[in-house]
Amino acid sequence: MHSSAIDELLSQQRRYYRARAPEYDDWWFRRDRYALDPAAEEGWFADVAALDAELHRFDPTGDVLELAAGTGIWTSRLARYADRLTAVDASPEVLERNRARSGPGVDHVVADIFAWQPPRPFDACFFAFWLSHVPRERAAEFWELVARALRPDGRVFLIDNARAGDPRHTVKIADEVARRSLADGREFDIVKRFWSPAELEQELAGLGWDIGAAETPNRHFLYASGARAPDPPNGV
Repeated sequence: MHSSAIDELLSQQRRYYRARAPEYDDWWFRRDRYALDPAAEEGWFADVAALDAELHRFDPTGDVLELAAGTGIWTSRLARYADRLTAVDASPEVLERNRARSGPGVDHVVADIFAWQPPRPFDACFFAFWLSHVPRERAAEFWELVARALRPDGRVFLIDNARAGDPRHTVKIADEVARRSLADGREFDIVKRFWSPAELEQELAGLGWDIGAAETPNRHFLYASGARAPDPPNGV
């Protein structure tokens, strides 16, 4: 896509998430139009529990940065581990809900992630359901931002939709472009990319990261963690 087309798509994507703020939690908790049958719901929440277990294993302590923090579903979890937590999102509407959920002690920052600059190096960086909204042409730029945001030994943990995922309310209309609908019938075009664990590991290795990825047992979610790949020895 041309740069102007990407900018317009990202602008529409921001408008979508601002408008979706009141119903985002319904998707996560499988309520109302996002409800599942009992067997599918059991599989969904089993995968949510698997993500919780992986985050606990990752143990995001120290000074932690959350990008695209959304309504605070993961912010409140990160707050259990972090000594200091900064939550960044472009939507003031979702951050208002985030503040109510995550409570005091979290630094909330309203900012476009593609324009934001980290104020200091962090120990860990976390983002959930964000990487799939980063256009392929902006991926290197985004991961350079993550690198700037981390200490030399800093770590990354990410969560996203698995390729099998949840196709309802999303219609693919072009390569890495999807159309999403809201409960009121409005439609928006957004960036949406998918990877298998091996594809994600390969892409991030090409950008200088040593990341291990996997899917949850029922294949609703993809998760990954790691750090920047070490520089090769001189002369190699």
